Amino acid sequence: MPAQAVYQPRVVALVHNPTLESQGGRKLNAVMRWNDPEALMTDYIDDVAAISHGRVRYRVVDRIEVDDFPRKVDGFRYTDASFVRAWRAKRGFHEPDTADYGELLALSNFTARVEANQADELWLFAFPYGGYYESRMGGRGAIWCNGPVIEGSEGVSRRFAVMGFNYERGVGEMLENLGHRAESILEHVFRRTAPADHLWHRFIQHEHTHPGQAACGNVHFAPNSERDYDWGNPRPVRSTADDWLRYPVLTGAARTMTCQDWGNGDIRDHHVWWMSRFPHLDGVNARGYAHDWWRYIVGLDF
Repeated sequence: MPAQAVYQPRVVALVHNPTLESQGGRKLNAVMRWNDPEALMTDYIDDVAAISHGRVRYRVVDRIEVDDFPRKVDGFRYTDASFVRAWRAKRGFHEPDTADYGELLALSNFTARVEANQADELWLFAFPYGGYYESRMGGRGAIWCNGPVIEGSEGVSRRFAVMGFNYERGVGEMLENLGHRAESILEHVFRRTAPADHLWHRFIQHEHTHPGQAACGNVHFAPNSERDYDWGNPRPVRSTADDWLRYPVLTGAARTMTCQDWGNGDIRDHHVWWMSRFPHLDGVNARGYAHDWWRYIVGLDF
């Protein structure tokens, strides 16, 4: 039996974590008691390997730490004092917030690395109000990916992803970014599919929109959720979510589930549960769609 395809995206990690001289020369994440970007990377890589059933094995090939704040699209850049002042006051943050992605790509020499077949994804790590989208795509054939196509990247010969992570938050929020990336890509992949054959729309059914026909839900809605982020709802619901673990053999089997099945409201547990049900086997169906959705989500092969 042939080995299943494994995706090993090469990652360049660009970490903005300024040293605050006024705080004894400590890094911003230490001063604010935020997470260690290295630990976040390790745990995220492990989680993605698990939820993809071993299909996706990220490799960080370079890590660049920047002792500064990202430049905004209008040229503004926080200083140590101005950022700390705004954070502690919970106001006075700069608008527009969006970071200058051209500078970020240049700092990491990323597009040259893509063209030299040395890198596939850029992971940005910063702090609240760093100005990152959760995900974007660039390169030839790029699409909306929970954020607009990166301006000026059209000349790059293949697609690449840029993820934006916030080290104030945890691995659960990193997985949320990946979940929204998956939603954007799979909506695109299945965009011309007839409703009766639309596997992605069948997968994301939940009780709130499809009473009596709940499947796996989406990144914000568990099978029984009544509103966004309602992952801790104890209401029992019949769902076919476990049936998707056996795709492409779908029997329609359902069972009663509650939030205990996906972590009692924990963001990381829910997202691990949800994405582990993405189809992940070799082969294609009669209409040419891959049985392995990670080919689209991480392989960017669509």
